[in-house]
Amino acid sequence: MADAPPARSPARRLMAVTLDEVSIGRGMPEQEHERAVAIYDLIESNSFGLPGHEGGPYALHLSLTANKLSFDVRDSAGSPLITHILSLAPFRSVVKDYFLVCESYYAAIRTASAAQIEAIDMGRRGLHNEAANILVERLAGKIEIDFDTARRLFTLITALHWKG
Repeated sequence: MADAPPARSPARRLMAVTLDEVSIGRGMPEQEHERAVAIYDLIESNSFGLPGHEGGPYALHLSLTANKLSFDVRDSAGSPLITHILSLAPFRSVVKDYFLVCESYYAAIRTASAAQIEAIDMGRRGLHNEAANILVERLAGKIEIDFDTARRLFTLITALHWKG
């Protein structure tokens, strides 16, 4: 008989996600809406923890520093726990491809057949999954996230519309 997967601690999650307006900047109303939805989805369903730390839930503050994404993780009282700086370079190609496929998808919705739209959407999901895998790998040993949380974080990363 197979062992059941270990139960996740309710503390191993994000309770808040904020963006640094100084380094990330404000976007157009549509961009702000995308960001808000991405944050809402992330908070609603996530698995997030720090290796060797049983505290939580956590608050995550994202900022950009020299073209790097800063993960400032704090406890529920706001006390700093870690700051992890993540290079965006490994994501550049997949983000570029993701945006191109998204443009094709939105254009196809108006004129293409259902089969064509589905094929483009499968490509979009594949790129999203690829980026989520990169994120899990890049954070390994520093921040523990599951695949679905990585997908939601990637959605937020794409919604940031990096400047610089």
